[in-house]
Amino acid sequence: MFKRHRRLRKNKQMRALVRENHLHVEDFIYPIFVTEGENIKKEVPSMTGVYNFSLDCLNEEIAELEQLGIVSIILFGIPAEKDVCGTGAFEDNGIIQKATRQIKRNFPNMIVIADTCLCEYTSTGHCGVCDEHGRVLNDESLQYHAKTAVSQAKAGADIIAPSSMMDGFVETIREVLDEAGFEEIPIMSYAVKYASAFYGPFRDAADGAPQFGDRKSYQMDPANRLEAFREAASDVEEGADFLIVKPALSYLDIIRDVRNEFDLPIVAYNVSGEYAMIKAACQNGWLDEKAVVTEKLLSMKRAGCDLIITYHAKDVAKWLKEEQ
Repeated sequence: MFKRHRRLRKNKQMRALVRENHLHVEDFIYPIFVTEGENIKKEVPSMTGVYNFSLDCLNEEIAELEQLGIVSIILFGIPAEKDVCGTGAFEDNGIIQKATRQIKRNFPNMIVIADTCLCEYTSTGHCGVCDEHGRVLNDESLQYHAKTAVSQAKAGADIIAPSSMMDGFVETIREVLDEAGFEEIPIMSYAVKYASAFYGPFRDAADGAPQFGDRKSYQMDPANRLEAFREAASDVEEGADFLIVKPALSYLDIIRDVRNEFDLPIVAYNVSGEYAMIKAACQNGWLDEKAVVTEKLLSMKRAGCDLIITYHAKDVAKWLKEEQ
């Protein structure tokens, strides 16, 4: 006799009863771009609904997130000036440091994650310092990432998120945080970060595109799977507290691999290009936005992630409230 699997799908209530994965507003980390200047709330052309905010416009955005129940944000900064070593990343009065102090002063319960990298601050647009031939120097760059992490922790960041994919960045940052008295600050490592074509809109938002070459010498080849194990294992050994897989949608198999191998919280980064293409299709009436976004984010939870960095967070939070 054949099995009647449809017994568990026969109505909305039965499907809800046996649902294996769920989206909760606490799962979401919302990216925010902060910029120097005044009275700036500028929409990113390639990312409908995503803005660059000056500090005087930032509180309103954070207040909306808090009202929606979103408890975690990740900050990206656009400085007024750039230089070869990305000084703006680690200045005590840098844009991320100022934004962090402001947010923690006005919204003390909001978890502030600081993206710890140089690409938005270097005149080259690369994630580390370069030699005269344009090669990104790994070990020489680590000192600047370490200084950035400490300055962000001093400003009040709750979590440090190094994203440069420099070898040894977790170990170096863990050591300097501990030495500076920030041993309780966790590291959310961009452990598995691919050299993806889906980052284009982010580079518009953060003004962080490389001025020459590309990032393939330090970000992973999209063709590789086993390399992800090596990268994640190194970061776990060096002291990471969270592991990010970036991008998410085209790398669900990697999320599952990392989930099966490690017991740390896994973070899926639903990147800008994944967001932009769905927004564009929905604006053209080709897709049902709520249905498609919900399905996409559920696929990431099903693959094994615990948290999702996503530009869809505000929309999904509103949909979840409507369903209550």
